[in-house]
This record gives sequence, C-alpha cells and structure tokens, in this order.
Amino acid sequence: MRDLYMKTGQGFLLVFSITSQSSLNELAGLREEIIRIKDDENVPMVIVGNKADLEESRMVQRAKGFSMSQRWGAPYYESSARTRTNVEEVFVDLCRQMLRKDDEYHAAHEKEDGGFRFEGFRSTRRKRRMRPRDKDRPICQIL
Repeated sequence: MRDLYMKTGQGFLLVFSITSQSSLNELAGLREEIIRIKDDENVPMVIVGNKADLEESRMVQRAKGFSMSQRWGAPYYESSARTRTNVEEVFVDLCRQMLRKDDEYHAAHEKEDGGFRFEGFRSTRRKRRMRPRDKDRPICQIL
C-alpha cells in the first residue's frame, strides 16, 4: 500500500522529530525507497524537523538536518504542529516544487502534445496555459 502512495505521489514531506535521532535516520531509507519507486532522482521533497517547540529536548542538531537537506538538494524547515510554526510554509514550498516540475515536464513535451491551448487573462501581457484535466487525478493530495 505504501508503494502505491509513493508511486502516485507527486511530492513528499520527509518529517522527523528533532527530539529523536532515530526518526532522522529513517529518512534516508524512506528517500531511497521513494526514488527507487518513482525511478526519478528529482522528486519534489521538503525535509521537515518537527517539534521545534521542544527545543529543550532537542536530540538532532539543526546543522545535521540542514546538511542532509544540502546533500539531497531539498529545502529544510523546522516546524511545530503545536504552535503552527512553518506548517503552512512547508506545504507551500512543496506545492511550488510540484508545480515547477509539472511546468518543466509540459514545456518539454508541449510540441509533442497538441492538448494545450493558451487563454489570456484580462491583461494582454499575462497568458495562462490551460490543458485538459484528468478528472480522476487529484492536483495535490495530502496523505
């Protein structure tokens, strides 16, 4: 079942607890599994150190999470679900990555795929690409 989520997922939040070193250690295996199942090194991902409100119980140094994110080429945030610190920001960042990847894919395949049309907004300077949407495929899914 987890493989199916990974196969159909377009982006992933890799969340660990800053109060648990073992939760950070599990991220490497999870990331490798996602890359293997997706067969793509450039999957949109955000690394999140959760429980930032428990600074006094911290077991994972901020620099360790940041260095991992640098190696993997993914942004790093520290968040707190309790205080809602950076919760919205991690989802916004992930969605932006997903949209950018989707745009890059469609730009590369635009000439091959005749299903695009351009519709202008009220301003003549801005144009928005419209494509037929598959009704069975969600745009963004949070699991």
